Amino acid sequence: MSNIKLSDYLGDKKLYKDMARIAVPISLQSLITVGINLMDTIMLSSMGDAQLSASSLAGQFINVFHIFCMGIGMGASVLTSRYWGMQEMHSLKQAITIMLRFCLAFVAVFTAATIIAPAGIMQIYTKDAEIIHYGVIYLKWMVPTYFCLGFAQTVTIVLRSIGQVKIPLMCSIGAFFVNVFFNWVFIFGHLGAPRMEIAGAALGTLIARVFEISFICGYFFIIDKKVGYRLGDVTMKCRTLIKEYIRISIPVLISDGLLALGNNAVSMVMGHISQAFVAANSVTMVVQQLSTVLTQGISNASGIITGHTMGRGEYDKAQKQGYAFLFMGLFIGLFAAAFIFVIRGPIINYYQVSAEAKEISWSLMDAILFIIIFRSMNGILTKGVLRAGGDTKFLMAGDILFLWVASIPLGALAGLVWHMPAFWIYTFLKIDEIIKCIWCIWRLKSGKWLKKIDASKA
Repeated sequence: MSNIKLSDYLGDKKLYKDMARIAVPISLQSLITVGINLMDTIMLSSMGDAQLSASSLAGQFINVFHIFCMGIGMGASVLTSRYWGMQEMHSLKQAITIMLRFCLAFVAVFTAATIIAPAGIMQIYTKDAEIIHYGVIYLKWMVPTYFCLGFAQTVTIVLRSIGQVKIPLMCSIGAFFVNVFFNWVFIFGHLGAPRMEIAGAALGTLIARVFEISFICGYFFIIDKKVGYRLGDVTMKCRTLIKEYIRISIPVLISDGLLALGNNAVSMVMGHISQAFVAANSVTMVVQQLSTVLTQGISNASGIITGHTMGRGEYDKAQKQGYAFLFMGLFIGLFAAAFIFVIRGPIINYYQVSAEAKEISWSLMDAILFIIIFRSMNGILTKGVLRAGGDTKFLMAGDILFLWVASIPLGALAGLVWHMPAFWIYTFLKIDEIIKCIWCIWRLKSGKWLKKIDASKA
């Protein structure tokens, strides 16, 4: 593995063809999701900083659940993609069953917490009474979304892991139009509907989530023949796979869970700085999401391709593909930085937020310009290549160290103690992206990330 040639970094035509086949639909799906968030924030920004900030902070709690679901699904996909490469279908179904049971447990916990203490949840993020008031309204309407989001998200990840990327894309296209239409109706009170403002945004999102679970789970449990998983399989015995599932998948869940909690800690810091800072971050979030859609597509594609390659026992090929995906990450990161530089002005000026929020938005955009390059590279390695290689414990350690030991303490000190300019507050809050990038490149080069999974244990 020490004799690395330039061609190993660049990849071959087949790799790019396979990558495009998977990454393009996933990137389009991510773009549609960003479009939904963009429309939500634009519509709510006309209601003032308080409602926009409330939906953003309440959305952070829901995003914790979302990331946990991502962790559950991505952890399972390490196994499902590998078993798909082996064509070990019984083990694949067992992994799906365990995943769905974990998902149901998290749905129950988050649903109960939101019903019992919506105000307490909002008080974690801010002390502003007006934001808390609007946030409680938003959370109460969003209670049923946990069930819909949880199962739609995890099933989507499984479909992607076996190369089924068109169905989730079709689902997202439909959800986009459903969400935008019902937001327009209920936020502003069109077509005879009541003017619900922030509650209307929540209701529009809820209706879109119901559409998603009906579409994607209806296809997976009733129509799909590649896996052939049916509702009755939920009761199948999985005891023989539990140990292997825990070894590979649970570190992914913990890693993504810590990431979710860390992102919430970042939001807490911002929420305690000022209402304008939160509103500014809401503006920049859309730009960040737009600039990372290609990274998400390639990250998912790299994980799926690496899993299939290793499932066939081609470990040297997987190592070379890892270098090629890293190179793609660098290129996409530079492209994303240029993209942000071009669109940041029109995006910031489009929002109807306060002058202070706009000023902070410009500072945050300056920090994002260089951070996005490191985020692109480490995102493809951590969420794609290294994770698919089974190196989940190493990645979990990285998330614990860099987010909780570096980013959160430094960001809190910069924002709440030292009262530094917005540029430096945001840079310190995201410093883990830079450290993690260097850490993961070193791990890729070592070759120690290539872990074997024994199908006989299932």
